[in-house]
Amino acid sequence: MDRFTWSNGLLEMNETLVIQQRGVKLYDGDDKVKLTDSCNDMIHLHPAPANKEPGPYQQSKFSYIKLSFKEHGQIEFYRRLTEELSQKRWESMPVSQPIPTATGSQAGRTRAVGIVGIERKIEERRKETDKNISEAFEDLSKLMVKAKEMVELSRSIANKIKEKQGDITEDETIRFKSYLLSMGIANPVTRETHGSGTHYHLQLAKQLGDMLVAPLEERGGMMALTEVYCLVNRARGMELQSHSEEEMIASALDNVTDKGSLTAEEFAKLLGLSVLLSKERLFLAEKMGHLCRDDSVEGLRFYPNLFASQA
Repeated sequence: MDRFTWSNGLLEMNETLVIQQRGVKLYDGDDKVKLTDSCNDMIHLHPAPANKEPGPYQQSKFSYIKLSFKEHGQIEFYRRLTEELSQKRWESMPVSQPIPTATGSQAGRTRAVGIVGIERKIEERRKETDKNISEAFEDLSKLMVKAKEMVELSRSIANKIKEKQGDITEDETIRFKSYLLSMGIANPVTRETHGSGTHYHLQLAKQLGDMLVAPLEERGGMMALTEVYCLVNRARGMELQSHSEEEMIASALDNVTDKGSLTAEEFAKLLGLSVLLSKERLFLAEKMGHLCRDDSVEGLRFYPNLFASQA
């Protein structure tokens, strides 16, 4: 069975590229086809022309071929191949006849067909890219609309729970609370909405206090700091709250002021941190002008910056 033929790799007239896959090895039945690694295998789903030129294997003892996928992708390839076999699109297309190679005007026609095939392939890729981009932006728009709906829903539920309006039973109240916990905070306090000064810290403290009242009551008035941290950040969603530079500087300044002076090792023991992290915090406080250093033979020691505190 002469099922193979040499090709220049270009699409024939009326052909469409369905899928490409790297790392695929071709087998003639159970025997591996002995071709160079630079060869690309193409599968054409249409009858071979009557005047097909002889291929590298003019006879075969097998009635089938095998494909070995070295870099995965066989599931998607099989799905697309099955779709094409069920649609049988090649039956509605005319069988392309190969143009014999020749000189003069006929050679020019062969090159023209090759250029047309390349241009058609580029145009198909461009259309596919445009389609994917359009679908991506459409999905993003739907996500934004859905997010707004969820925010409005959470506000409505929060108001119903707070005001106890309408026929809301205790069971519904408990269920609404679980909904709110899974949704998180509808309007988290951020620096973008409340600035970065005292007003931001006051509003943030108020919001955290409001959201921690119920969990504290449920746990007998006491919660571990790590539990509070996880609960707050889960509720805030994308607006996560972490230790800011201001908090690190304040901690370093308070400890150095209380002790009079500290080394990085002493500061690490007080906070239970590594020496490297403690030294970075002291350097940060020094950089902001709150501390000053004394680097002597006894080691590096940090002191409060009296010029800044007494100015």
